[in-house]
Order: sequence, then C-alpha cells, then structure tokens
Amino acid sequence: MKSSVGLYSVVLALCLSSCEFFASPETKTRQLVEEELSAIDWNEVDQYPLFAACEETASKPEQQNCFEQNLVMHLAMSLQDFEFQSGQALADTLYVDFMVDHQGRISVVSMDKNPDFSKENPEFERIVSKSLRSLPKLEPAIKRGIPVSARFRIPLVLQTDD
Repeated sequence: MKSSVGLYSVVLALCLSSCEFFASPETKTRQLVEEELSAIDWNEVDQYPLFAACEETASKPEQQNCFEQNLVMHLAMSLQDFEFQSGQALADTLYVDFMVDHQGRISVVSMDKNPDFSKENPEFERIVSKSLRSLPKLEPAIKRGIPVSARFRIPLVLQTDD
C-alpha cells in the first residue's frame, strides 16, 4: 500500500509540475505569436520605400541613401524656381513629416511653420506638399515581407540674405 501511495504522489507531482504538457495547441500557438510580436521592432522597416532608380537588392543603408537622395533631389528641383520673400535675414530649419502608405502614395502629415516666413510666403506649404505628391512612383516600405505605411521626417533649411 505504501508503494501505491508513493506512485500516486509521483504522478500527482508530475501533473502539477508540467502544466505546459497539457496546454492546448491554440494556447501554445498564441504564446509563440505573442513572443514573436514582442520581438519585432515596429519602428524600423526591413526595406525603405524605393524609387525606380533604387536597387531592391541593395543593402538597407544603400536603400535608405537612394531614397533620401532621390527625395532631396526632387524637392530641390521643385523649389528652385520658388522665389522666397523675406523682409529680414532668415536662417531656420522647418521639418516636414510625411507618410508613404502601403501602396506607395505620399501625404504630408505636418509641417513646421515659421510665422514670419509663412506670412510673407503663404504658398510655401502648398508648394512643398505638391512637390511631395508629385514624386515619381514609389514602391512602399516592407516589413517582414508585407508592404507597410512608413512615416518620415525631412528638414528644409531656409536661408535668405535679406
């Protein structure tokens, strides 16, 4: 009788100590998914949005550089004909936040404003927004093989002599 009590004690101890052994497959799957999701850095993309001139197989830093260079070149060309008006010398940096959605469409989220500059150049924000919307076709950013929306911030340096 002592041996059967000992056997029951061992079986009971095993049952209590290995609850995971009896967990349902759904519970195990949910735990694995939660662990995987918590390990993902949602603030970084695996691949930057790409212009046709950018190489899809390039390294991530090269993709970022190509994206930024094409963006800056397009903005510079759009703004080169814009005549800034300023009653005083101006040296300021305005930041433009924009979104490239999961289909590659661009929209301006927000733009810093310099009150004096905005008063003298009310069309500036519209021109910057129009320039971003007229960018050549972009492939969206990629995260874990899926096209995703990504938000970016670019500085626009304003400098006038007078």
